Amino acid sequence: MPDTDAPCLLWFRQDLRLEDNPALAAAIASERPVVPVYIWDEAGDWSPGGASRWWLHHALEDLAKSLAGHGLRLALRTGDSAEELKRLIAETGAGAVYWNRCYEPAAIARDKAIKQALKDAGLEAESFNASLLFEPWEIQNKSGKPFQVFTPYWKRCREFPTPAVAKVPLGKLAVPATWPDSEALEELGLLPEIKWDAGFYEAWTPTRRAGLQRLTAFAKEAVSAYGSQRDRPDVDGTSRLSPYLHFGQIGPREVFAAFREKGSDDSVGGRKYLAEIGWREFSYHLLYHFPETPERALREQFADFPWRKNRRHLQAWQRGQTGYPIVDAGMRQLWATGWMHNRVRMIAASLLVKHLLQPWQAGAEWFWDTLVDADLASNTQGWQWTAGCGADAAPYFRVFNPITQGEKFDPEGEYVRQWVPELKRLPDKYLHKPWEAPENLLAACGVELGDSYPEPIVGHFEGRSRALAAFEELKKQSGKS
Repeated sequence: MPDTDAPCLLWFRQDLRLEDNPALAAAIASERPVVPVYIWDEAGDWSPGGASRWWLHHALEDLAKSLAGHGLRLALRTGDSAEELKRLIAETGAGAVYWNRCYEPAAIARDKAIKQALKDAGLEAESFNASLLFEPWEIQNKSGKPFQVFTPYWKRCREFPTPAVAKVPLGKLAVPATWPDSEALEELGLLPEIKWDAGFYEAWTPTRRAGLQRLTAFAKEAVSAYGSQRDRPDVDGTSRLSPYLHFGQIGPREVFAAFREKGSDDSVGGRKYLAEIGWREFSYHLLYHFPETPERALREQFADFPWRKNRRHLQAWQRGQTGYPIVDAGMRQLWATGWMHNRVRMIAASLLVKHLLQPWQAGAEWFWDTLVDADLASNTQGWQWTAGCGADAAPYFRVFNPITQGEKFDPEGEYVRQWVPELKRLPDKYLHKPWEAPENLLAACGVELGDSYPEPIVGHFEGRSRALAAFEELKKQSGKS
């Protein structure tokens, strides 16, 4: 029989909520006193970038307040996860450690080693699923292998009942007699020293309550127009739940439950949006089964792709100075708010890897550092999809036209005018292609191409031709002419 007087360490990671938290539910069921801990461990190649750290700081602050409301204290530590857990066990006399699983390759290897070491030391060590509807190993094709195409993957998922929200009896929490030492949140150093984050505070409230409010409103009202508005960056037509999902302030089971409660799960917009949650699941499915993909293309022949690395081109793209207004608007929105509309992400990514022939990894690294919703699975899958080198990828010869994409999805130019204000006086006809405007009109609107706003970094047709030529070269190298 376990010693129920010995506390249980509840190790938080990407599950920063109390409700729908199966590890917490199990800790309560064990009747042990619960000691919540969070360890800031920067080991590995994919430590959170600057924007993610900003969100994490505030999410931890919010979590600590929620725990305090139930008489619990969040112990914060910095360092190697295994070593800090050992110290916490020694300090508290804990007899168990519970956590919810992470699915990044390095995290899987680390957690496996920690679980074995804890069990070898005679402690309980249990992990649970708070982040996904289905475990990546649960969904297989008819051959017992992982899926590499989304539509049959999601069809297979939908054959199973949607998992219910985990019930957590928060009224039955046992607390320890003494608490371990904790670092102050500020000591983790998550907030930037140079205050580039002012726009983040205007754009986001990184609390569970705000995420739930957004989810409830979206499931009730916005989803009715989701099918028609999700590609429009000039309107608030998407859920903007991605950072809340990444940090686990809300979970996918809660998303499905909210849609069912509002009766929108079987609407056209509801089905489309829930399929986006399915795409997130698919991304984790791929990351689990193909752990090398954050650095290497799933399609092996792309290892020999003739990229043209160019630091000047990459920096122009990063700074929103490509000369293509819809792309520059997106890149500036990203820098200012830590987020970019998904349609614009695709357009901007296509310009980088197709027109400019820059490696998809360079774009993925930039997004990793600048997105508040930076997620290794989704980021990897999105960039490999755009580059045409991953599972279920867009064909490489599909090259987005940034001009027509802007005209179609930002028809009145509100999005471009917000983020590229130097062009705001141009009429709609020329807003997405200012180089075609007459010189006297440009002058009257205060636009001087090459000075106040750049000329296109490469012409669309030239960039498209270069991309297709590079793909043909790859095919020849691969012996698939």
